[in-house]
Amino acid sequence: MQKFWLSLLAIALIGCAMDTEEEVYEPAGTGGYEGPRVQARFASGEIEGDFMTVWSRNFADHMREWSGDRIDIEVFPYGTLGTSGDINELAQMGVIEFVFSDYAWISSYVPQAQVLSLNYLFPAERVPETLDWIARNGEFPELLEQAFRANDLVPLGVLFEGWQWVSSNNPIRTIDDISGLRLRLMSSRILVETYRAYGASPTPMAYGEVYSSLQMGMIDAQVNPLFAAYSMNFYEVQDYFTQLYSEPFLGIPTVNQDFFDSLTPEAQAEVRRFWKDAIIPAGEWIDERNESDREKMLERRPNLEFSELTEEEREAFREKAETVYSAFLRMGGEGAEAILEALQQDISTAMQELGID
Repeated sequence: MQKFWLSLLAIALIGCAMDTEEEVYEPAGTGGYEGPRVQARFASGEIEGDFMTVWSRNFADHMREWSGDRIDIEVFPYGTLGTSGDINELAQMGVIEFVFSDYAWISSYVPQAQVLSLNYLFPAERVPETLDWIARNGEFPELLEQAFRANDLVPLGVLFEGWQWVSSNNPIRTIDDISGLRLRLMSSRILVETYRAYGASPTPMAYGEVYSSLQMGMIDAQVNPLFAAYSMNFYEVQDYFTQLYSEPFLGIPTVNQDFFDSLTPEAQAEVRRFWKDAIIPAGEWIDERNESDREKMLERRPNLEFSELTEEEREAFREKAETVYSAFLRMGGEGAEAILEALQQDISTAMQELGID
């Protein structure tokens, strides 16, 4: 709680500086935007150089150019305005305007978002294309927005940040190898139930606490995409990385509802358009980044082992994961059944339309 109030104080001080700047800087719009000047804060759930912060900056640059410098969005990397829980709450309260979070942390404020934490919903290939099809044609996005709006937020998209990997001190080849594993997860009741179904002993904790907990032996393993394992140095204290193809890591750029609704219709449409059009190029960007980071980790620790479970090896995990779907109906809040059915149907139809097996 003390950290949260310190975050509020820091934002208040930043706000004073921004207000002063607004009084002396008033450029004319040149991008066809004739609405009022807008200044906003965008808190990222990741550090400088990682996916959320990079694409938050891309968005801020785009909106500044599109508006002829009249929409000015300042991006704050992870930790500068608080922890993952802090920044989501600040966006909900309207203290900051934008937050780039993930499906797990945002679910503390929008329980329906936990549907994206369910394992083995998505195909093992072409996830960005699947998400792009859903964004343009599916029923799920509208239901997701209704759930967010009921909690004073608006989701702007769902973006692929690579597959989650399990890093551990010992190899994982079967579901028995995960039994009893003290494993760090993001804060999501559905994820906890899922990994508990696999036989692990899941432990949610803040992103910034993972390295020291691994180093001190408080946990045996953690779950994150490869870029996080590299940028946060988890590979220094873990020997094995295992791909279950169970859980794509999905980022959700989100905006405070009152702030978004106060924008002109043209600005709202441009914000939505940017994030929809970003799904596939962002997916290509992160695939290249993850592969580059894997190579860097191997250069520094050649004995690291990366392995991917076969479809047959994954089946035991899939069977256990599907037993948790009913838990989402209890935990997912109002409309949970409809939102799960819509997502499953959208994924199925997208796979058919895209020719994904």
